[in-house]
Amino acid sequence: MLRMLKLLAICSLVVLVSSPFVAQAGTASVRFTRETPQQETGFLNRRIEIHGIVYRYQVFVPENYRRSDHKHWPILLFLHGRGERGSEGMWQTQIGLPQAIRDHPERWPFLIVMPQCPQNHYWTDPDMLAMAMATLDAETQEFRADRARTYLAGLSLGGYGVWELARLQPHRWAAVAIAAGGIFWSYAPQRWRQSSVLPAEYARVIGQTPIWLFHGSDDNIVPPRESELMYSAFKASGGHIRLWIYQGLRHDCWTRAFNEPELPRWLLSHRRDARQEPPAQAERLVIPPHPLAVHLTLSQLDSLAGDYHDEHGLISLSLFHRGEQLYQKNIHGEVVELAAESPSTLFYPNGGNLSRLYVLRDAQGRISGLTFRDDRHEEHWDRVRPAAGKD
Repeated sequence: MLRMLKLLAICSLVVLVSSPFVAQAGTASVRFTRETPQQETGFLNRRIEIHGIVYRYQVFVPENYRRSDHKHWPILLFLHGRGERGSEGMWQTQIGLPQAIRDHPERWPFLIVMPQCPQNHYWTDPDMLAMAMATLDAETQEFRADRARTYLAGLSLGGYGVWELARLQPHRWAAVAIAAGGIFWSYAPQRWRQSSVLPAEYARVIGQTPIWLFHGSDDNIVPPRESELMYSAFKASGGHIRLWIYQGLRHDCWTRAFNEPELPRWLLSHRRDARQEPPAQAERLVIPPHPLAVHLTLSQLDSLAGDYHDEHGLISLSLFHRGEQLYQKNIHGEVVELAAESPSTLFYPNGGNLSRLYVLRDAQGRISGLTFRDDRHEEHWDRVRPAAGKD
């Protein structure tokens, strides 16, 4: 009898685990279902052993990757910066490209390999470069990646390593992106003595591989001159080079660089083709932190002033002006300055460069609300119309 009761209990447990779970509260119910994926996706733990040393690293697999469809995906090797060195295999996924992937996975339809450089080592060490390439080779084989669409990217210390891999294996990469990097390593200051010849040597060896450089104009860790010298050398040799200088940014230009929607599209626009090399191209842009503000008349400012409420009728923010300067006050009483990119688009001159307030109008041209939009979400607020006789 006891064995029979145990058997019934086990069978009941199996039914509960294998079936959808339904929780009821009054008339409401919540159903939880488990769907077994065809394979793991997202950030996956990996390890590789080289000469008896185990290195942990990560590979990002897009959600819609399927082994069964035999599609050859593009693959990208990413080298992190100095502060993300370690041996736990995780810290390198916190900033730069991995952060951009978390914010916008839909922009990055790549397999992305993220090795980790141990403490007291540098990416320019030959054994570290060999380790990075071994992780790329392993994941290229496992996921049957497209060798003609193999890309390379890095930031800061990783940018040093990227330049070395681009030089050592110039025919491996379809395109290269580097943020706050260079070839004059901070831990090898004597390399600056060769500043008149080294950039040209790299440009000669790397040839026509498309390269996109990003740098902050006020970088006090890796001087912008590093990217300027490389840009000039590739331009002089007829290379394919872009340089974007972010005005006012210091060393961390990578957050903005890897968040550029154009970057993944630019990478994918290139593939390794032995029959046709990319044409010579040189582009250098200085990117301001914010657009130039346009002047709004007092009448336009008056029309913007007022309260704006959410879908529950609660005031979310108010706009007002003092003279010709426009301000926003939120529900906590915090006041921030606004400026106009156009009569219908406002931005925050002292805030994030991606945040905008868009002015909505009704069929009669009157302001009916505002939409706030940044890089990740948007909110909408309706105009609270003044009481009759006060308009």
